[in-house]
Amino acid sequence: MIITAGKYKGRKVTAPDEKITRPTLSKTRMGIFNSLYSILGSFEGKTFLDVFGGSGIMGLEALSRGFSSVKVIEINKKSAEIIKKNYSTLNLKPDLTIGDSIKFLEKSNEKFDVIYIDPPYKSGLYESVLKKAEGNIIVVEHSEDIDFTGFEILKEKIYGSSKITFLTNYIPKSDNC
Repeated sequence: MIITAGKYKGRKVTAPDEKITRPTLSKTRMGIFNSLYSILGSFEGKTFLDVFGGSGIMGLEALSRGFSSVKVIEINKKSAEIIKKNYSTLNLKPDLTIGDSIKFLEKSNEKFDVIYIDPPYKSGLYESVLKKAEGNIIVVEHSEDIDFTGFEILKEKIYGSSKITFLTNYIPKSDNC
């Protein structure tokens, strides 16, 4: 895999064994970040959380494109080691939590501008993670129907068998209150 844009554009990233992860394709990554840019306007000063890290490619894309900080969560120790190596090749140290994403979200008080959710397909984890996710923009990569009750769908895109849904659960306070 190759980082598609930004200051690390063209740099190679190692993917874990395909039995462990399903890396997001470069065309899909480009579409996600282009859509995020159209929603946010700028990545400067913004924070990004990758809830199911895999290879770490989404966090590296975020850093490459100008996000100020990235947090990655990965439960699989082999994948976590690959994330560390991928960051190291760019002289970066990942903000990596090795553990359960849902437990992290339950306990964490951290807020993120963008939360990226891409668990293993058909894992049954989507709704559990969404219940705990609080961010301005939540990006969900999925192949199945998901209950997005309580969220506003900002945009949906289809890339092959993957659907990317951009959500928000952030409701700005009205000046009339």
